[in-house]
Amino acid sequence: MTTNRSRKLFVNLPIKNLKRSVEFFTKLGFSFNPQFSDDKSTCMVLSEDGYVMLLEEDRFKDFTKKRICDTSTSIEGIFTLSASSRAEVDELVKTAIAAGGSHAQDPLDHGFMYNWSFYDLDGHHWEVFYMDPSAIPQPQQ
Repeated sequence: MTTNRSRKLFVNLPIKNLKRSVEFFTKLGFSFNPQFSDDKSTCMVLSEDGYVMLLEEDRFKDFTKKRICDTSTSIEGIFTLSASSRAEVDELVKTAIAAGGSHAQDPLDHGFMYNWSFYDLDGHHWEVFYMDPSAIPQPQQ
């Protein structure tokens, strides 16, 4: 098995209302691939290699035998997005909150890395980060 080749990533998330979720993520600047969308699901494009399938809960259940996580009391993962600047981190989180999301964590500044996070309309935890590679501490020799 080749491990050094690039792979596409498709994350599948259960949602309660497709229209509301599309409106929310559109406000954050994301687009959707109509080729992989229908009245119960859509393919949100993160990049040419990353996608999030937003599936209404009844459609999501077609792919698993397990219960769907109750995001009001549990977390199924943290979905992290890169940003091109600290300002973009702040802008994306503020836009998410204004669009109906909620704060997840306070901003964290590690010097070389800055991140802030929010919950989307369905309680999924999204983190946005900016990293300045030139500011990463170098190991002592």
